[in-house]
Amino acid sequence: MRVLVTGATGFVGRHLVPLLLDAGHDVVVFVRDAARYDGPPGADVVEGDIFEPATLDPAMAGVDAAYYLIHSMHAGGDFEARDRLAARNFVDAAEDAGVGRIVYLGGLGEDRDRLSAHLRSRREVEHILASGSPALTTLRAAIIVGAGSASFEMVRQLATRLPVMVTPQWVETRCQPIAIADVVAYLAGVLDHPETAGETYEIGGPDVFTYREMLQRVGAQLGHAPRIVPVPVLTPRLSSYWIGLVTDVDTGVARPLIEGLKNPVVVGDDRIRDIVEVEETPFDAAVERALREERGTRENAAEPEPEPTTPT
Repeated sequence: MRVLVTGATGFVGRHLVPLLLDAGHDVVVFVRDAARYDGPPGADVVEGDIFEPATLDPAMAGVDAAYYLIHSMHAGGDFEARDRLAARNFVDAAEDAGVGRIVYLGGLGEDRDRLSAHLRSRREVEHILASGSPALTTLRAAIIVGAGSASFEMVRQLATRLPVMVTPQWVETRCQPIAIADVVAYLAGVLDHPETAGETYEIGGPDVFTYREMLQRVGAQLGHAPRIVPVPVLTPRLSSYWIGLVTDVDTGVARPLIEGLKNPVVVGDDRIRDIVEVEETPFDAAVERALREERGTRENAAEPEPEPTTPT
């Protein structure tokens, strides 16, 4: 199957592309700067911009299924408008090219729970992608645990830097995190099941925790579980500014993530488990793997450049 991956340089896309290649698919990646793409060999690289519709046409040529892994949280306050425009450009190009399927990774959350702007935008993107002729498969996930995940990085830094943490009531909100390996296994797996076309599924790991429990479990693996004191007056918006002060997570990213923490994000429909077989990764194992990968990345970055040698 010829498969297009947008967002191939992002956290999820970097893990998905090798898996698709290993499964024998013909993979096309759509990136803004082909010279800087350092993904695995074997993928066809097409350069373009999701906001310039004409550049999508070469990427869509001959494609059977297209993954939409783009979001605009880094764009700041206008991310909803940018998400809307990007999704419309994508689905129009896919429809014009005769693409049969679109696969989208959205966010868990019940519509009746007054979704945050971030989750509301994810849901609007779903509706836009479903409006075209390609059959849409949506997978909805909560926090994705892995080295490079913005939401997990926020949790890790909080657990690392604060021995005592004053937090809003969202620390008692329930969440069903999922390992990045499980996410991409589901994303790749739906291609093998035509019955998933046109369907929406919820995906999660085997464990459900409050955010307080997640912070404490991550802290325990780091050797210093924080003491958490919830207070009713610290709103999610105020806590997003606080997170900007105590972590390296960009405030423009932290704010929509934090405002979404008021919404419980637990799988209520696990039909996907009967369709795509995935060996679910326990939360503690996923955290251990993510921390190990982060340490490896930091150690590699700290290695000195080798001394130049003179040929003899």
